[in-house]
Amino acid sequence: MGLTVTLVFITLFLLGCPVVISILLPCLVYIFINELPLEMVAQRMQYALDSYTLAAVPLFILVGNLMNSSGITTRMFNFADKAVGRFPGGLAQVNIFASLIFAGVSGAALADVGGLGQVEIKAMKEKGFTTEYASAVTVASATVGPIFPPSVPMVLYGSIAGVSVMKLLLSGIMPALIAVAAMMALTAYLALKRKYPRAERWPTLNELWNTFYPALPALLTPAVLIFGMCSGVFTPTEGSCITVFYVLIISLAYRELTSKGIVDAVVETIKSTCSVLIIVAAAALFGWILAAEQVPQMFSEFLLSISTNPLVLLAIFNLLLLFCGMLLDSTTSILLLVPIVIPPLVSVGIDPIHIGIIFVFNIMCGLITPPMGLSLFMVSKIANVSISAVVREVAPYYIPLGATLLIITYAPSFILWIPNLLK
Repeated sequence: MGLTVTLVFITLFLLGCPVVISILLPCLVYIFINELPLEMVAQRMQYALDSYTLAAVPLFILVGNLMNSSGITTRMFNFADKAVGRFPGGLAQVNIFASLIFAGVSGAALADVGGLGQVEIKAMKEKGFTTEYASAVTVASATVGPIFPPSVPMVLYGSIAGVSVMKLLLSGIMPALIAVAAMMALTAYLALKRKYPRAERWPTLNELWNTFYPALPALLTPAVLIFGMCSGVFTPTEGSCITVFYVLIISLAYRELTSKGIVDAVVETIKSTCSVLIIVAAAALFGWILAAEQVPQMFSEFLLSISTNPLVLLAIFNLLLLFCGMLLDSTTSILLLVPIVIPPLVSVGIDPIHIGIIFVFNIMCGLITPPMGLSLFMVSKIANVSISAVVREVAPYYIPLGATLLIITYAPSFILWIPNLLK
């Protein structure tokens, strides 16, 4: 029955049904066939949302929306332009560097594409870059958003897997820095090969300071969050509240955030939160049915029958996630796959924090992978360019992202040394 429910979900999803309908419909049929009380549906869904950890999700989403409604994104982009605009690739390098800065505040890839991406693509087009390449760099660099703290997917993974959200957030620092460095190196190579424009001269210290000073309050946001968590001053959930308050204060200080902007940010946050949490609730019921039918145990036995070598299992794990990332959105992937794939990996001694960073990085790569890459759809709409054209230009960036994934997978001590400092 558990496998049947799973197959029906996959079939409905591939036929184009909304994710929530695809999840709930086979679950309801299962409830009726087994003559279980209908109240169980509401109880399981409500119980999934009764989580202190999940309270951080709407707050981190609100942070990104407040930034998009204020002058923060423009100030960060101006500083990034002065800092790395002279590098080979010019504004393409600025695009990547700005995404890292923005990642430290918003924690969401789509917030990066939808907010900062509009500024970046417009600026690159004005400097002579093609729309397709500008869009490709934007979506590729946006993958670091949910890796570098704060991170909405990390919070979701932590709540489902029952591991420390604080350590998960800190584990994303090194992978994000590695990914950014690798993408900037590739961009420099492409820029020299294609003769892309760049800034005519290096900025003076005065010019650099004049862009750094206005952006400094926003740049301090991830530092405040990380220091507060590491020092034990607040938990990640409390930190999300403090981050909202901090961003709201600096947005008002810039005097570009209007009352309408605040209302729009709140409304957009409500919409985004509802779309995420309704999937969380539906997936909780789905997960309960799979657990009742012992699907996770069946998957564990199957996987361990192939191999008990952690390195082999990690390779299989990566292939499975890359495939799922091409079809499912990040929220659905986390909620449906974590309860199934985590037990066999933990049973052979793999750290669940290590699994978490592999999981999130994989599904972020899925955002720029056809056919269901949400970042591709968003940038296509923003830049008015075809998805196929963006995919052609983004293809080289799979190389640095793939190299980063290999480092994350097979060099866990290097990746996890920051969260391990908390022991």
